Amino acid sequence: MGLMDADHAQLVVAAQAGDDRAREKLIAAYLPLLYNVVGRALSGHADVDDVVQETLLRVVRDLPSLRAPESFRSWLVSITLRQINTHWHRQRSLAGRTTVIDEALQVPDAGAEPEDVAIVRLHMSDERRQVVEAVGWLDPDHRVLLSLWWQECAGSLSREDIAAATGLTVAHAGVRLQRMREQLELSRTIVAALEAEPRCPQLGETLAGWDGLRASVWRKRIARHTRGCPVCTATTTERVPAELLLLSLASLAVPAGLIAALAAKGLLSGTAASAAGLATAPVALGTATGGVGLHSSLIGKLSAVTAHPLVGLATGAVLIAGTATYATWPEPAHRPPGVSAAPTVGSPTPIPSNTTPSAGPSPVSPSAVAGTVPLGAQSLESVNDPALYLTYADDFATLGRVSASSSAQTRQRVTFTFVQGLSDTRCVTFRAADGRYLRHRDLRLRLSTNDGSELFREDATFCPHPGAVDGSVTLAAHNYPGSVLRHRDGGIWLDGSDGTRAFAGQASFIMRRAWATAP
Repeated sequence: MGLMDADHAQLVVAAQAGDDRAREKLIAAYLPLLYNVVGRALSGHADVDDVVQETLLRVVRDLPSLRAPESFRSWLVSITLRQINTHWHRQRSLAGRTTVIDEALQVPDAGAEPEDVAIVRLHMSDERRQVVEAVGWLDPDHRVLLSLWWQECAGSLSREDIAAATGLTVAHAGVRLQRMREQLELSRTIVAALEAEPRCPQLGETLAGWDGLRASVWRKRIARHTRGCPVCTATTTERVPAELLLLSLASLAVPAGLIAALAAKGLLSGTAASAAGLATAPVALGTATGGVGLHSSLIGKLSAVTAHPLVGLATGAVLIAGTATYATWPEPAHRPPGVSAAPTVGSPTPIPSNTTPSAGPSPVSPSAVAGTVPLGAQSLESVNDPALYLTYADDFATLGRVSASSSAQTRQRVTFTFVQGLSDTRCVTFRAADGRYLRHRDLRLRLSTNDGSELFREDATFCPHPGAVDGSVTLAAHNYPGSVLRHRDGGIWLDGSDGTRAFAGQASFIMRRAWATAP
């Protein structure tokens, strides 16, 4: 890493206090880690640099709200994973309109695949090459886990960092990594079987109709054959462990073009880059960016973001070395009018805990149909996962199933008391049965005790917008209006919309009558 924990914690504190040099040193120190996680997870996609830049802009914006400076590394990786996920969603939403482009991207290009470049440069053995080929067979989420495990093997991340970044316990993170490794080994077997000369005759029959693309459906079909085939698994006992092969692959070097782009945005200086051992290259900023004036204005915007966590970043097109780079943020300046917290009067009568609700979903709250959130005891049902309700496990919000036969505790956990927003009475705040509140922290929804701070009040205030279907609501964070509560990956996160119907459904909830009596 180049920095010990104590060192980077001090830099975080200084950067939060507005020290530009500390912020630049922090970015320079962690840029190689960030670039390798993104580059490996996206397999060298052309948008790697853009995702890295968007991640760093979000890090700078949210840095003042980081409560534990010593957790900066895992916090950074957590934001990185969400940006990778956002990139994938955007790619999928454009798939129907960019079929020709997507097909072009599938054409092998040594310049676009950093692993392939490393293979050519280092004259990798067949096993190393097969590992790289096997990565292409992994599911996207396993590819991300591989990029994290890669950094763990290299000593840049700890298992605790990975657990914190993914919102899992250390034990659960270990289980997820083990599943990824099993899929990687399975994919290595597939690659070796496909390249075998002569190829197993039975495998040839399995491949009938295969289009040559590394899709999960074909991975499963081929795996069903290779698992029980002594011919296809003949070499598996002599394999070099994957972690040793990964370590023999060179780390991805941060390109000079990205460093120049970050410098133009005021995120990184040549001095900080050089001190961190990053390659720098001269760039003609005077002509391409409009000279010092634009550079200074960007630094000013970033300084404003650093000084106040509630200020949104409003940027236009930034021209760097003759190309247009856009920093896109989904946060609108104002909430839409006419959508607010409804008064308690008119809200439905909660269902007592000693009564039996109907077998189907509880009736929709009358005021929820009008696009508002009624105050009082309510339960929130997911739009795209009917019968799943907002609940919590330990300290983290999630979705859970509830029915008439559920225990009193289960029904209590899906019941929240909605009160007027702690930071804005036009919005709402959720209170659980144990007196704690739901608030976002590190972009994830969790239960927390009110500490009386302004930051807590902001984090615990959510403003309703019309949802994806009639009678549903989408809840935006008061201090990040364009980021909304959305369920994914087993939790409830604060994410900016990618414009897809799937996202809208994941971010929409129907207000139902409470499954239990409010405390």
